[in-house]
Amino acid sequence: MFPLAMVLREKWFLWVLLIINTAGTIYGYIWYKSQLAITPGHFLIFVPDSPTASLFFCFVLVAFILGKNWGLFEALALITLYKYGIWAVVMNILTLIVSGDLHWTGYMLMASHLAMAIEGILYAPFYRIKWWHFVVAGIWTLHNDVIDYVFMMYPVYHSISMYVKEIGYFTFWLSITALFLTYILCFSKYSAQWPLKK
Repeated sequence: MFPLAMVLREKWFLWVLLIINTAGTIYGYIWYKSQLAITPGHFLIFVPDSPTASLFFCFVLVAFILGKNWGLFEALALITLYKYGIWAVVMNILTLIVSGDLHWTGYMLMASHLAMAIEGILYAPFYRIKWWHFVVAGIWTLHNDVIDYVFMMYPVYHSISMYVKEIGYFTFWLSITALFLTYILCFSKYSAQWPLKK
């Protein structure tokens, strides 16, 4: 087994990732504070997309530390980490193109969200996702797109708000891409099922 896989299995490394992702999750919910303050209560769970994705991964890491697999959280984490990780990178690049400027926090968000997408994929060989986990996570993901772009609860990027229809279309196909990626990594003949270290 190559060295990276061995490091990913170590409990000390899982703890480091858990601390980082917990801090990032808390920061993410704080970042959404102003938008959550004006969001109707029944939509609250669907608005803070990225911190909820990293929260799913926190549960995955806790399970790994305990020597377990929580397949539903693994499916939710892989799909949403990739989706919102890539989404944030693209939205910040679009903001830079449209406005001609990007605050330093935008570059920080690009780096952190790209890391989210990468970590979700790196741990894919350790996931034990069943078909019903995949289906439920898929419904959650596509339903979230409906909430965001039909009920207009999408994350607010004021400088590119004029492109909301195009962003919604892009986001839908990004969801489909995330689902396809999850299938390839966890269900197809190309998936690598390494046993989780107990």
